[in-house]
Amino acid sequence: MGKLLKGRGALSNPAARFAAHTTQATDDGWYREELAESIATEVRPETARSIISRNDSPDIPFEQSINPYRGCEHGCIYCYARPSHAYMDLSPGIDFETRLFYKADAARLLRAELSKPGYQCKPIMLGANTDPYQPLEQRLKVTRSLLEVLLATRHPVSIITKGTLVLRDLELLRELAALNLTRVYVSCTTLDVELKRKLEPRTASPQARLRVIAALAAAGVPVGVMTAPIIPAINDAELESLLEAAAQAGATRAGFVLLRLPHEVKLLFRDWLAEHYPERAAHVMSLVQQARGGQDNDAHFGARMRGTGPWAALLRARFELACRRLNLNQERALELATQQFRAPRDSGQLEFTL
Repeated sequence: MGKLLKGRGALSNPAARFAAHTTQATDDGWYREELAESIATEVRPETARSIISRNDSPDIPFEQSINPYRGCEHGCIYCYARPSHAYMDLSPGIDFETRLFYKADAARLLRAELSKPGYQCKPIMLGANTDPYQPLEQRLKVTRSLLEVLLATRHPVSIITKGTLVLRDLELLRELAALNLTRVYVSCTTLDVELKRKLEPRTASPQARLRVIAALAAAGVPVGVMTAPIIPAINDAELESLLEAAAQAGATRAGFVLLRLPHEVKLLFRDWLAEHYPERAAHVMSLVQQARGGQDNDAHFGARMRGTGPWAALLRARFELACRRLNLNQERALELATQQFRAPRDSGQLEFTL
């Protein structure tokens, strides 16, 4: 186990699982250089030939997504996207929070994909892996550039975020919403500020996220809450209060996801538990395993998001009961419009017709 670093979620920087060589530090009693109390963030452009990712997973409610960034400065210890850093020969630990990549020329790439003759318009999700409104977006504006293209082409888009920076783009979202082209989900994990600092060190406060929900709702942007992840014996007792606070703020839809611990995340999370909640670490992992077929993680479709077994069934029942009481998810969600899509011109200029 490593040491706490200011503003970081992970306590260590384990080797990427595809690394050809690894090193292990040992204390031989001689001089040892002390680790810095904090680690600066490095940002690099990522050159890509395409920007839209596609999936056919039966338990994911979208077929297309865009991730403007790789890695995330929010530092959420539970993030299931951490293992993706291994494909860059980087660690899913501290590297994931401090060595970030952005999609260079994202807007041009999106226009190019949308202009392909065989392109079929289906809603695009922003934020499927890492937060499109993490702090880096304030300066780089990659997410905003994508929204501008999507609005100009009348293309539907959904967003999930913890970031208050989404309100910077409220006018764009208002225009998209007026055409039934967008909905936003705000991720809320806890109402406890101290727990938030441990779980998600660089994210907005719980109250700030509720204000985002209120502002989006007031602007006519369809908004929901994602209570994710639900962690046994850490934040599961807050499920009903999270849903109630979000509903009072203006959310009309809700979802939840049980804690997922793929690949290196299971080790990082166990270290985090041992540091912050040593007295209940064993109990937490026992409940996780009860909902995961006796393992730390279950990657099977249909089980990975909600879990299995009595504890998971009770959690789902609590969620559904609370949603009925709070009038969340009680009306069928209106599908985002696809028939308004206008493909860009090959020249890169957008085609508009009145």
